[in-house]
Formats: sequence, structure tokens, C-alpha cells
Amino acid sequence: MPATIDGSSSREDENYNLDLITYTRHLERQTRRLETEKSMIEGERLRLQRELNGLRSELERIRAPPLFTGTIVEILPDDKAIVKSSTGPQLVVAISNKINSASLKIDSKVALNQRSFSIVEILPVSEDPAVRAMEIETKPEIKYEQIGGLKQQITEVREIVELPLTHPELFEKVGINPPKGILLYGPPGTGKTLIAKAVARNTNATFIRVIASELVQKFIGEGARLVREIFEYAKKQSPAILFIDELDAVGSKRLEVATSGDREVQRTLMQLLSSLDGFEPRGEVKVIAATNRPDILDPALLRPGRFDRLIEIGSPDDEGRLEIFKIHTKGMNLNEDDIDFKYIISSTTNYSGADIQNLCLEAGMFAIRDRRSEVTNQDFMNALNKIEEKKSGKKSNMDYFI
Repeated sequence: MPATIDGSSSREDENYNLDLITYTRHLERQTRRLETEKSMIEGERLRLQRELNGLRSELERIRAPPLFTGTIVEILPDDKAIVKSSTGPQLVVAISNKINSASLKIDSKVALNQRSFSIVEILPVSEDPAVRAMEIETKPEIKYEQIGGLKQQITEVREIVELPLTHPELFEKVGINPPKGILLYGPPGTGKTLIAKAVARNTNATFIRVIASELVQKFIGEGARLVREIFEYAKKQSPAILFIDELDAVGSKRLEVATSGDREVQRTLMQLLSSLDGFEPRGEVKVIAATNRPDILDPALLRPGRFDRLIEIGSPDDEGRLEIFKIHTKGMNLNEDDIDFKYIISSTTNYSGADIQNLCLEAGMFAIRDRRSEVTNQDFMNALNKIEEKKSGKKSNMDYFI
């Protein structure tokens, strides 16, 4: 009997322990579930708190008094400045303690409090999309070695543009100001743009190319505003070379009798003249312009102080054409023993650098047409005939296929 009692007690103890373990595990699961729910509720509380803070900030922003814009005219001592407001009058206003007075400059756009008229914010300078869409190269790939037949012109351009940027101390020692800008003129395809790019590469300057015809805008005053923003943008990118191509599009002579469109072009021209006058001669921005028609340019553009130096970029002579020819055939697979270089050079009188490049391209196309990897003298003869036929207006019966 005692053995039976002892056996029952052991089983009861085991069952009790099992029940206790099961209940304990149940409590642990409940605890973990509650902790998970607590974390989720805490996360939701933080999300709602952030949303509430955002709504409060938005409400404060909406309740804030409206601001109006102005332009800094002069900075005065004791944290004051003269501002030309957008409504017209000039005001002497206080500069808020939140604004760093050293960061304010003449012509900076600022926001003024409507009640106290104090400067509370410096506004970013807006840029026209057309300015941002300009051709900009931080380091052009063109080198001086890739330009043939223009040694004298390159030397002059380097003296005027490159030296003031790389060795300004030379001009200071002599006591003269370098020319502000140069005008390259000559037939199309003679290398005006290439020279400007090569100079920008050699000076590590940003190359900014503007087509003058893009400065002619539809609405009154838009062209002049665009010119101002382009020159301001060039100053920000300094050292920079601002290259204005096809200058005659806005720089032609002003007429006494003109249409409304002509008058708008003249406004753009006057802003260009003013912007050129505003450039410091020893600044880190140099202006190079190019045109095919120097005879129709306004005399005001050509006076000293704007475009001081006029450099003619003409068609290359025999030696120059040979140099250009070698540059464009350097990477071509030529049968040099077969090619009559002298005849080709003598047959390309009055050819520009672009014409010679096109001649080499056409010769290569004739070789590709015959499925050959080597360009022969006959290919160049065929290319010469094809180009001459086009120049003379004759219809060519050569059809290309690949």
C-alpha cells in the first residue's frame, strides 16, 4: 500500500510539473505577443507624431507673413543695406541676425519681411533653361596638334587669351591690361571653333559655346535678359572661355528705320555691348567671338575695350592643307606609296579644313564600298570628283551602299 501511494504521488508531481511548464510557456508567448503589439503601437505613435509635427510646420508656414523680393544696391555698416524693392522704391533696411552679412553682395536677390522690411532670406539666382542648355565642356578634347595650317593665328590667340589666365603676373609687371576679347573671322569650316576649344583645354578653363541666333527671343527684353544671365553664368564657372558663334546674328549694324523685330535685336546687341564693357580685363573669363561676315558688324562691337583684336582665319595655303591632310589621315589605313599627295594638295585650292576632312571621309567610304580595308589613291581621286561635282552643281551618279 505505501508503494502504491508513493507511485501515485510521483505521477501527480510529474503532471503538476508538466502543467506548470506548459502554463509558463503560454505566459512567455503572451508576453512576446504583447511586446510585439507594444512595438507596433510605439511605431505608429512615432509616425503620427512626425505627421503632427509636419502639419504644425505647414500651418506655421501658411500663417507666416508673405515676403516680397528685392535687390541689394549697397551694403551699409551696422547690419543695414539699401535695397531696391520689387515694387519700385529703394529702402534702407535692417539685415536679420539669421543672415550672414558677409554672404550679401551687390545685386544679390533677397526676400524682405512685409511688415518690418528687414532682409530675412537670400534668394538663389535663377537661371534661364536656355542658359543651362548651352554647350558646356569642362575640358574640351581638342588639342593644338589637331589644328593644321593656323600656327600664326594660334600664337596670337594664345597670347591674348591663354597668357592672361595662366600668367597674369606678366601683364602686371609690364603694367598693361590684356585685351578683353577677340573676334575670329573667316569662311566657314576654317577652324574658328577648334581654336577656341584648344585654348580652353590648354588653360583648364570651362568652355561655354553660345550661338548668337539663340539670343534672339520672341518677347521684348528676353534677349537682353538672356545675355545678362549668360555672362553671370560664365563668371560663376570661371576660369572660363565664353565663345559666341555667328556673332553677326545679333551684332549687325543698327539701322535708323527698323521693324519691331529689328529693334529687339538691337536691344540684345546693346546689352551685349554693356556686358562686354562690364568685364574686368584681368578677370578669369575671356570672350571669343566668331563670324563669317565681319563687314556687317556694328562698329561699336569692334572698338577697343570690347573686341580689341581681330584675327582672320582664312583658307589654308598649300603647306597648311598638307598639314591638315596629314592630321585627318593619321588614323586611316593608307597605301602611302600609291597616293599622290602633291596632286591632291594642288587640286584642293581654296579648300577649308572642313572640306579636307570631308575629302578624307569620302575616300574612306569608297574603300568601304568595295569592301577594302586600305584606302588607295583612286579612292581620293573619286572623292575629289564627287566633291567637285557637288560644288559645280552637277548631279552625281554614284550611289553608296554598304
